[in-house]
Amino acid sequence: MNREQLKNYLKNEENQVFQGWDFSYIKGRWDGEHIPWDYEKILLSYLKEEYKLLDMGTGGGEFLLTLNHPFCNTAITESYPPNVAICKEKLQPLGITVKQVVDDCKLPFEDSSFDIIINRHESFDVSEIKRILKVGGYFITQQVGAKNDVDLSEKVINNFKPLYPNNDLKNNVKAFENKGFEIIKSEESFAPIRFYDTGALVYFAKIIEWEFPNFSVDNCFENLCKIDKEIKEVGYIEGTEHRFLLVAKKI
Repeated sequence: MNREQLKNYLKNEENQVFQGWDFSYIKGRWDGEHIPWDYEKILLSYLKEEYKLLDMGTGGGEFLLTLNHPFCNTAITESYPPNVAICKEKLQPLGITVKQVVDDCKLPFEDSSFDIIINRHESFDVSEIKRILKVGGYFITQQVGAKNDVDLSEKVINNFKPLYPNNDLKNNVKAFENKGFEIIKSEESFAPIRFYDTGALVYFAKIIEWEFPNFSVDNCFENLCKIDKEIKEVGYIEGTEHRFLLVAKKI
């Protein structure tokens, strides 16, 4: 396709609707999330039916519902307004407590409210986690590290600078230990992520706006043309996914 056709195609991908945390629209067009641990298996090994559970940044609640935890013992936070609306429509009628959060330092819960707090790819404040977690309770998180997709972001965004350059396992372990937590488990991973067409990357970049700041097809079209050429020559464009896992116990 010529430049005009490519731009029209990419703008159509940019305008596709995204809800919850569901990337099924680009299924088969990208490959990632090759993480050496099983986050769900790990958290289930700590979760008990009687535990008060908080899922931070639940998205649309898709993963939470697979845990089959008693709804009366379950609460969630979410900051993204479209996802908050989904949670209120889907989770609240089940008896799950739904709270919108705009500040990680001010969570709308009483002290010592939870036996276990889970968090996959959501920001958090260590002091606030300590405040709302019961003594002996667990904080289990899988986080996106500072080096995540940086190689892709640099190809898409001119003069790209990571927003959270110190967000890695070492610094997070230190932060929790300084607050008196016991580190039960910690792991870190660097794995490849691939996109097999430029439209899939555009869809992804539009959503992950903190890694692709000020992204739009119009703003980044020249770089997208270079990426499209690379994909046609190689078959894909590859980046690096940075993840780390932390299980911390309040003592």
